[in-house]
Amino acid sequence: MKTFEAVNWNSPESDYTELLWSQNTSQFWLDTEIPVSKDMKSWSKLSEIEKDTFMKVLGGLTLLDTEQGNVGMPMIAQHIKEKQKKAVLIFQAAMEEVHAKSYSTIFTTVASTEMINETFEWVKKDKHLQRKVSKINEKYTGIVDGDNLSLYRALVASVFLESFLFYSGFFYPLFLAGQGKMVASGEIIKLIIRDESVHGVFVGLLAQEVYRKMSNEDQGAADKFVQEFLMDLYKNELEYTEKLYDAIGLTHEVKKYIRYNANKAMMNLGLEPQFESEEVNAIVLNGIRTETSTNDFFSTKGSGYQKGKVEALRDEDFTYLNERASQNWY
Repeated sequence: MKTFEAVNWNSPESDYTELLWSQNTSQFWLDTEIPVSKDMKSWSKLSEIEKDTFMKVLGGLTLLDTEQGNVGMPMIAQHIKEKQKKAVLIFQAAMEEVHAKSYSTIFTTVASTEMINETFEWVKKDKHLQRKVSKINEKYTGIVDGDNLSLYRALVASVFLESFLFYSGFFYPLFLAGQGKMVASGEIIKLIIRDESVHGVFVGLLAQEVYRKMSNEDQGAADKFVQEFLMDLYKNELEYTEKLYDAIGLTHEVKKYIRYNANKAMMNLGLEPQFESEEVNAIVLNGIRTETSTNDFFSTKGSGYQKGKVEALRDEDFTYLNERASQNWY
């Protein structure tokens, strides 16, 4: 008879798993705690093209979070042997569902049923959006049990999704909030970004660990895959960005932003940045530097919500974790 084992948190699997479990759980939040109704006045002042862009970027984000919560994290968790790491992945999957629901909370609050339905129809029909989800899904469903190369590909896809592909959609809500428009919705995006930054770090560390277990031949194949997959997704993302942002004149700014985050994704994998450093829109960049916020994330939700002080991961935390990963301190 097969012996089933319980997860034992008293025996650490690595020197980072419990740290990132604590970071994930301490950041827990729900969309219903954000007073999105405060955005209704701001919404009424947006032009029709601004509203259309806002709805589409959030519709695209909803699809990506649905994929990550329904498929990505659960599939990866099935193929990670360590039970504590599985627990972190499953918690992260739950938060992806919170993220997906939060966009619908925004939709329901400010938009008409007709506009909402049109957005979800657009999500099903947009070829660039469907293509990038298809490419990611292919890696998740392509994991072969016991095959580290296929698992590594899925982990890379997850990091690219969370640290790179989300950000073309995050740009516009952050851009509006930085100008005092749709501020409550922007607060939700900041909370989501804070989660995604932790998700990307954790899965990136798992990827580095799996990479070190591969043969030299498989590592070579993995290196080639990362470069080719990144550029494939990047090309599609440029076209997606043009479609979304040309009408409001922000395409150039968004493209710089997605290159910035593509570099972040590579760094989460312990790899060198792919693109040259560029100056990113200051309003939007402040939105992902969550630790520089002048007030805490829960300031609009009531003082009773947060049970303890929660601090976002800082750049030095990422450096510390990656240094330990590179030294194989598990």
